[in-house]
Amino acid sequence: MTTETATVYRLAPAVAARLLGAVLVAVAALILLSTVAIAVFDLHTVFLLVPVALTIILLAATWWAWRQKGWIARLTPEGYRVQWVRGVGTASGRWKDVEDAVATTVAESPVVVLRLRDGRTTTIPVEMLAVDRETFVRDVQEHLQQGHGLRKL
Repeated sequence: MTTETATVYRLAPAVAARLLGAVLVAVAALILLSTVAIAVFDLHTVFLLVPVALTIILLAATWWAWRQKGWIARLTPEGYRVQWVRGVGTASGRWKDVEDAVATTVAESPVVVLRLRDGRTTTIPVEMLAVDRETFVRDVQEHLQQGHGLRKL
């Protein structure tokens, strides 16, 4: 076991803003439906506190989830793990199982593809990461070299 810590790449702010926007639209729809229900059924306005309380709980839960699990890629000396990415392929693996890493584009988006020795792949969309493409590729290459037992000259 090495003493090196994991390198964690978090969700890009632009992607997080889009996701938060979707959550806020859902919350607004909930409050609108509740307001319409109060008006149609002639309920007391205190019933509007229920969706407001649910909104506060939902926003707090969303904040906690993104704070705790808001990372996309985690690179350790032993291997890697990718989460929150649809179509990632193999979500985790050991560096010793990775044959090579390739920077390419898929559907006009820059990605890093880790090709495993058994033919499987891991596709990591770089636009989802809160880091520029070159920095991420360099870090993946360093982890891959160290995982194969190679050292820098």
